[in-house]
Amino acid sequence: MNQNTQTEDSNKLLKLLGVGFGIAVTIGGTIGTGILRKPGPIAANLGSPSLIMLVWVLVSIYAFLGVLCTIELGVSVPRAGAWYVYARRAFGDYIGFVTGITSWFGTVAALGFGAYTMCEYIALLLPETEPFIRYMAIGILFILMGFHWLGTKSAGKSQEIMSFLKAVGLFAFVFMCFVYGGDVKTQDLVLTTQKVAQPALFTGLIIALQQVFYTFDGWHTASYFTEENTDPAKNLPKSMITGVLVVIAIYLLVNLAILYIMPMDALANSKLAAADAIKLIFGEKSGKIVTFFLMISILGMLNAQIMFSPRVIYSMSKDGLFFKIAQKVNKGGTPAIAMPFTAICSILLIISGKDTCERLSDIATFFFVMGYMAGFASLIMLRKKEPNLPRPYKVIAYPFIPYLLIIVSALFLIGAVFQDFKSGVYALGFLVFSYPLFWITKKNIM
Repeated sequence: MNQNTQTEDSNKLLKLLGVGFGIAVTIGGTIGTGILRKPGPIAANLGSPSLIMLVWVLVSIYAFLGVLCTIELGVSVPRAGAWYVYARRAFGDYIGFVTGITSWFGTVAALGFGAYTMCEYIALLLPETEPFIRYMAIGILFILMGFHWLGTKSAGKSQEIMSFLKAVGLFAFVFMCFVYGGDVKTQDLVLTTQKVAQPALFTGLIIALQQVFYTFDGWHTASYFTEENTDPAKNLPKSMITGVLVVIAIYLLVNLAILYIMPMDALANSKLAAADAIKLIFGEKSGKIVTFFLMISILGMLNAQIMFSPRVIYSMSKDGLFFKIAQKVNKGGTPAIAMPFTAICSILLIISGKDTCERLSDIATFFFVMGYMAGFASLIMLRKKEPNLPRPYKVIAYPFIPYLLIIVSALFLIGAVFQDFKSGVYALGFLVFSYPLFWITKKNIM
C-alpha cells in the first residue's frame, strides 16, 4: 500500500511555476516566425494598410476574449492539458479524446515543421550547412529532448530568458523603424517590385485571417501548466492577461512599423518583411540580423511546444485514454515518456520530409481552432453541468463572450474549409474516423 502511494506520488507533476513563467510561455508559445514572415503575404491578399491593421486588431480581440474564458476554465479545473481536460470534463471521454489527440498531434506537426524551418535559416547564414538541414533539425529536437529531461525548473527558466530576449528584440525592431526609418528611400524598391494580383476581397480576408490566426496560436499556452502552478487562482489571471497584452502590443506595433517603412507594392512582394525593412534602413548585410533573430524566435517556440504538448498525453494517460506508461514523471517533474515520445514523433515527420510537416501543420490550424471551440463550449457546459464548481475567476459578460467566440470560430472554420479545401477535408476526415480510433484505444490500452 505504501509502495503504491509512493509510486503514485512520484508520478505527479511538480508545483514550481509562477507568474513570470506564465507570461514567458505565453509570449514564447505564441510569437514565432509568423509576425516576421506573414506581413508580406497578408499585404498581397488585402492591399490596404487599414484592412491589414483591422484583421490584426480583430484577431487580437478574439485572443484577448479567449484568454478571459480560458482563465475561468484553468482556475476551475487546474490540471495539465488545457483544452483536453476541459472538453473531457464537460462532454465526456470521446470529445475529450478527439480534442486531446488533435491538440497533441497538431503540436507534433508544428514542432517538426518549426525545427526544419529553423535549420533553413541556419543554412541562410551558413550556406555550407544546406545539405544537412534535415539532420540538423533532428539534432535540435534531440538536444531539446535532453535539456527538458533535466526538469521543469530549468526548462521554465530557459523559457523566461528566451521570451524576454524575443520581446526586447521585437520592441527594438519597432524602435529602429520609427526612429531611423523616416528618411528611407523606397523609390528604387517600388520600381523593381512586381504588381501583385490581389484575390477577391472575401477570399483575401479569409486567407489573411488564416495567416493571422496561425500567428496568434499559442495565446492559451499557460493553461497547459495550471497543475504545476504554485497558485493558479492567483497567478493564472496575471500571467495570461499580461502575456496576451504583450503579444498584442508587439504584433500591432511591428505591423505599424513595417507599414511605416515599406510601400504596399514592396510589402506585398516581401517574403520576410522585417528583414527587408531593416535592409532599407541599415543596408543589405543587416538583414542577417533578422535571420539570426528568427532562429532564436523559433527556438523559443520549440522550447515551449516540447514542454506543453506532452502534458496533453500525460493527462490523457492518467484518464485511461492513452498508454498508461505516458503518465510517468521523472524527478525533475518532466513527463518521462510523454516528452521523448512527442519529440520522436516530430522527428519521424521530419524524416518523412518537409512537405509532410508543412501539410500537417496546415491541417493543424483546423485542429487548433476546433480546440478553441471545444474550450469555449466546455465553459458553457460546465456552468450548467457543475454550477457549484469553485470558480475563483469568472469571465465577464457571460454567456455573451463564449457564445460569440464559438460563432466566430465556426465561421472561421467554414471559411477556411472553403479556402483550403484539401486541408479541411483531411481534418474532417480524421473526425469521421475518430470514433473507431477512440473505441480501439479504450479497448486496448492497458
